[in-house]
Amino acid sequence: MTKALKKHFRSAGVDGFVHQFQAKYPRFKCPSTPTVYRYIDRDLLDVKNSDLPKKLRRRVKGKHKHSRHNKKILGTSIEERPKSVTERTAFGNWEGDLVKGRRVASEPALLTLTERMSRFEIIIKLPDYHAQTCLDALQKVIDQYPGWFKSITFDNGSEFSKLTQIKGTKIYFAHPFSPWERGSNENTNGLIREYIPKGRSLKQFTEAQIHQVQNAINDKPRKILHCLSAKAFSKTLR
Repeated sequence: MTKALKKHFRSAGVDGFVHQFQAKYPRFKCPSTPTVYRYIDRDLLDVKNSDLPKKLRRRVKGKHKHSRHNKKILGTSIEERPKSVTERTAFGNWEGDLVKGRRVASEPALLTLTERMSRFEIIIKLPDYHAQTCLDALQKVIDQYPGWFKSITFDNGSEFSKLTQIKGTKIYFAHPFSPWERGSNENTNGLIREYIPKGRSLKQFTEAQIHQVQNAINDKPRKILHCLSAKAFSKTLR
């Protein structure tokens, strides 16, 4: 386990290993995820906190209040999504956002798309994050995978201001300052940060490296998917 956790493009963290072990060897005792974390903190395992970037970010989130009335929603509101989208009862409803290296519009960015039911991830490297670039890249993905996209919910950032022009799927917009309305995508963006830290220019990352990140995330066993990976689970739905 320690060797796999230190691997850069690893597909599973502590939680994934714990649940995989419990499923594969039900007769053997296995420590819980919090217990493994305590072992690491006490130097009882040959794994350091620096090997687990997501563990370093674990904290109690404070409550922040923002007014929803000062910013206009760019298009169809999330409030108008069908019940089937909200309840994740069918494959093809996605959440989207950008992961930025440096917060300069002329810098490269990643367009991230997370399927709500399977948590399957698509990551596209963009040369910049101007609104037209986002529109062109998203339309190309939708055209490449016909039938995969019934809806996509984005945040209310200006880089998505042209997405009402998209053909082939329905675009919804979350309320301003409400990232929890796209929780699956926000969580996956956090996983991406394990490989691509904030502040580093995405010019340093090749298309092949971005694809490795995508594969590592899609191969990661998920508790919410009964310890299947998003790749495996999505194949049962398409």
